[in-house]
Amino acid sequence: MNTKPFASGLSENAVTITRVADRQWHALDDDLVVGRGHAEHRPDGRLFVSIDAWHDATFDRLAEAMLAELPAPLYTVVDEADAELTACWRRAGFTIRRREWEYVVPTDPRVTGLEAVLPPSGVTIVPAGQADESLLRAVDRAIRDEVEATVGWQSMPAEVVPRPAGDTIVDPSKYAVAAAPDRYLGLIRVVRVIRPRIGLVAVRAGEQRHGIARALLAHALGTLHRSGFAAAWTEVHESNQAASALFEGIGARPTSSNLELVR
Repeated sequence: MNTKPFASGLSENAVTITRVADRQWHALDDDLVVGRGHAEHRPDGRLFVSIDAWHDATFDRLAEAMLAELPAPLYTVVDEADAELTACWRRAGFTIRRREWEYVVPTDPRVTGLEAVLPPSGVTIVPAGQADESLLRAVDRAIRDEVEATVGWQSMPAEVVPRPAGDTIVDPSKYAVAAAPDRYLGLIRVVRVIRPRIGLVAVRAGEQRHGIARALLAHALGTLHRSGFAAAWTEVHESNQAASALFEGIGARPTSSNLELVR
């Protein structure tokens, strides 16, 4: 494998920065790895970078090497509580683009208050894995167009920015939907990996404030509760007051915040 040393005025005994693979760098003190840098494209096409280093000076050297070779814009995500790491990225020229709150969401309907919640008249909830894919894609596209025409997708969780190809339904089996007789009115996506994550809950603009979002949450959280999960989690952009009120209204509590930075 080819390596590419980055040596800007290094002495023989200093840490050296070496590119060890495509979009991967190591900081070496003799033969000891004292820092690592990595870059990867997210599904939305944006390039995110990460650095893990023992010392701030090593972080700065890795950042210098990586930024010299990677195309702008570049993004990274940090825990807001990690002031030291945030300061390192800001020294490298990154600025705060967005803040997201992470919520823990209870699933027990006796806690959420959703046990008696039903969808409005004429609307049914189609469970995950049973939605018509063409109608699902149609409501997803309609909602995205509505959001983009108003607050823009920067107000939505970072992972649901549209893909370059325009195909935003990654796995149709993860979506439950609110269905009218002729079309879908809203959707919710839940991914179960280590812990269940509510990646998106959204309702068409003309159908909002009728209880559809609460009905979707009642269905999804109730399903998780019956499967043995005591809690789920989700992220909400700090400016999305409606989403914050929706989740806090069912007992969700913010536990941390993440910063997305851009250079």
